[in-house]
Amino acid sequence: MRIWSVLGKKRGKGGRPGPHVFDDRVQRAFTVSTPNELSLTDITEHRTGEGKLYLCAIKDVCSNRIVGYSISDRMRSSLAVAAVENAFAGRGDVAGCVVHTD
Repeated sequence: MRIWSVLGKKRGKGGRPGPHVFDDRVQRAFTVSTPNELSLTDITEHRTGEGKLYLCAIKDVCSNRIVGYSISDRMRSSLAVAAVENAFAGRGDVAGCVVHTD
């Protein structure tokens, strides 16, 4: 009868995830006493009437403030790079600052 489904099977991407690329330097200790010691970042997607927008924000853990951000209509590495450059442009000495993301 040669009957078959037009819907294909969902295929997994493989077994286990790969190893971490970098060491976890934060170890879930999200408290610091000096500025420019630890910053957190994430990218969020916002739907608008004209399409999607992506926001990458950098937050300083000590002051609990957003110190830099970048917005784009495409999620590329340049979005995160621009946010980091924006955050640390006028922050003085940022040597040794850990930028943590999920």
